Amino acid sequence: MGHLRANGFEVEIIDVEGQRLRDVRRSLGVPRELAACHTALVDGYVVEGHVPADLIATLLTEKPDVLGLALPGMPVGSPGMQGPSSQPYEILAFNKDGKSWVYERR
Repeated sequence: MGHLRANGFEVEIIDVEGQRLRDVRRSLGVPRELAACHTALVDGYVVEGHVPADLIATLLTEKPDVLGLALPGMPVGSPGMQGPSSQPYEILAFNKDGKSWVYERR
């Protein structure tokens, strides 16, 4: 959450886990295969995982017809997952039908 705050986002943390978190994801329309460690609702869009703040800002500016963005897993090099070497990763967009596609590669 520090990454989002450092990039100008106001963050309210609601700590849930287990079945309750799975229920939240399901109610927001996050496809099971895209589930990650964090789930957020940002101005009506779902953001799942360690999605970079600049892509969230782009999402809010461009307002594409998507339900949200997801970064499954916790790839080294993504925000909050710094390490000695980065690995490439894909941020996925998804829609209300559960279809997903690559939004951006990093």
